[in-house]
Amino acid sequence: MARPVKSRTICAKPKINMFGPKDFSDEIYVDMILEEFETIRLIDYNRLTQEECASFMGVARTTVQKIYDDARNKIADALINGKTLKIEGGNYRLCSNRPHRKYCYRKNCPIIND
Repeated sequence: MARPVKSRTICAKPKINMFGPKDFSDEIYVDMILEEFETIRLIDYNRLTQEECASFMGVARTTVQKIYDDARNKIADALINGKTLKIEGGNYRLCSNRPHRKYCYRKNCPIIND
């Protein structure tokens, strides 16, 4: 029996969830889940290590590595093939639901700056 998928913690949903060419078609798109977006944000934008990212998201480092690799492949596919990137869905929980809220690394995070 397969192990159930653990929900991953993300800080917030992106304000803009669709990127692509001006003349995009709904038929040609790449679907990125929110956990993949979060790993890109934490590792590439906030310059965290995979270990720090895993600690925030509440999963193993190897899980973060797979999510991050999947995200980068989707970004590359969208850029190289001119597809629209949609960010939605996934198995996540918002960090505002975390009891201590101390692992949010988001710049200008309303939770940290309360």
